[in-house]
Amino acid sequence: MSFDLPLHISHSLLITTGTQVSVRHAERIPSMGAMLVISNHRSFLDLPLVMNALGRSVRFACHHYMSQVPVLKEIVSTLGCVPLDAPGQRRQVFFEQAIDLLQAYQPVGIFPEGARPMVQATNPNELSQFHRGFAHLALRVPVQKLAILPVAISAIEETISPMAPLKLFSLFDPSEPLFDQPGWHPSVNYHRVNLSVGSPIWITDSLREQYQGKQAGRLAKVLTRSCYGEIKNLLREGFA
Repeated sequence: MSFDLPLHISHSLLITTGTQVSVRHAERIPSMGAMLVISNHRSFLDLPLVMNALGRSVRFACHHYMSQVPVLKEIVSTLGCVPLDAPGQRRQVFFEQAIDLLQAYQPVGIFPEGARPMVQATNPNELSQFHRGFAHLALRVPVQKLAILPVAISAIEETISPMAPLKLFSLFDPSEPLFDQPGWHPSVNYHRVNLSVGSPIWITDSLREQYQGKQAGRLAKVLTRSCYGEIKNLLREGFA
């Protein structure tokens, strides 16, 4: 088996930060096949947490600004992240890359809440509205069977500290409207976390055949709502 650098870095980051992780329902993780992982997202530690739980590297989508800011772009590149297209642009480039990865049975990860929970401090038990991009991606991948794996990260103990002024980030990524405001980009450091794995949601050929015309948008909406509900329940379970 080849050396998995992103997974090794993930282990090292969690050890360095002293993050204690309890993984629940690991038996639900598919052992093979194409897999799209979705999770709530508030911290830079979310990527290594998920990789550590799955025991393999995951090619996570990262926000465009992370691929522009010095130090951050080196970190996300080493972790194998795939940058999203700039705000206001169609995500065609990312979709093409993600489809190629999934066809090669490389796990891909997406945080459907987007960048807002990262940029604006939120409570650990909150879940923001999901964007539907991941659902459209899952329904477009031409593989026989694709698993959407919902994951919830419940931060039992954490520390939030200011990282840098938001205006500073706008120097590197002026296309991001979230940076055009006062305040600081928070840095969330987990101390104790429960990571709960949900039941896979399978995208089959028969379901994919329904993804056309006006039905495509409705199907993506239903799939998004289903995944949101699953992660919300898992998040609540993680705090129980």
